[in-house]
Amino acid sequence: MIKITEKHIDVQKVIDTASSLNAGAVNVFIGTVRNNAHGKNVVWLEYEAYETMAVSEIRKIIDEAASRFPLLGWAVSHRIGTLRPGETAVVVAVSTPHRKDSFEACQFIIDSLKERVPIWKKEVFEGGEEWVSARPAMAMKV
Repeated sequence: MIKITEKHIDVQKVIDTASSLNAGAVNVFIGTVRNNAHGKNVVWLEYEAYETMAVSEIRKIIDEAASRFPLLGWAVSHRIGTLRPGETAVVVAVSTPHRKDSFEACQFIIDSLKERVPIWKKEVFEGGEEWVSARPAMAMKV
């Protein structure tokens, strides 16, 4: 399951979709909106996505993860739109036969998603706002 949505993420559905009876481990990353960043109070975040390309790139990341780790199941859901502090922005879940692979696969997927997927975040602070690079590795090269 790859889902880009304006609705609240059903974390349990993501976990259930990724789970497998053959798995000895299910690992879940839940990214939430902080109430502060860069020493400023965050009022809300705005996420935008090039959805078709985002889904395609997430699929490539999953395929790459499956070539590196023995994935038995997986699911990714990312919010777009306006999110307030405390809300869930992204959920990645994977299942594997053993815990080490599960931890590593989940981290690989979320790190790759943050680096490669065209989803952009604007942080709105008390007294200002700032677009945050969705591709930090690319921003350093400019």
